[in-house]
Amino acid sequence: MQWAGLIAPGATVLDVAAGRGRHSRFFADRGHAVTTLERDTSALVAHPGIEVVQADLEDGSPWPLPGRTFGAVVVTNYLHRPLFPALLDALAPGGVLLYETFMEGNERFGRPNRPEFLLRDGELLELVRGRLSVTAYEARMISAPTMAMVQRIAARRS
Repeated sequence: MQWAGLIAPGATVLDVAAGRGRHSRFFADRGHAVTTLERDTSALVAHPGIEVVQADLEDGSPWPLPGRTFGAVVVTNYLHRPLFPALLDALAPGGVLLYETFMEGNERFGRPNRPEFLLRDGELLELVRGRLSVTAYEARMISAPTMAMVQRIAARRS
């Protein structure tokens, strides 16, 4: 929500691994057309302006939205590194990547605690280096909703 204002009015938004659709509803309520990607869509509540795409992003299937681009790609609390190229390719010119998930050090607070589910120090910066312009970046401990170590980035495609 902190960086939602970076997204152009009316831009399309892709919410990856959307869970219950909290971010999808937030952006749809702001007037954005939203596409939600989720393996289990049973928890998603129908909402005008949200296209629901059911896809298992980790089963080796091809990217479910080939050739489609979005004004923003939003990913929270999800990490599957093989998706990184597809996520960046899904950004339209001027599009914004908003990514936040757990990082190394989160082990001391609980789950996730396995390296494959934790960003390495500076990994989001490395992901966008040379491809996107970084607007904001944080790597820090948070206390709400629970104690955790996270990385956050807001970056724009030229």
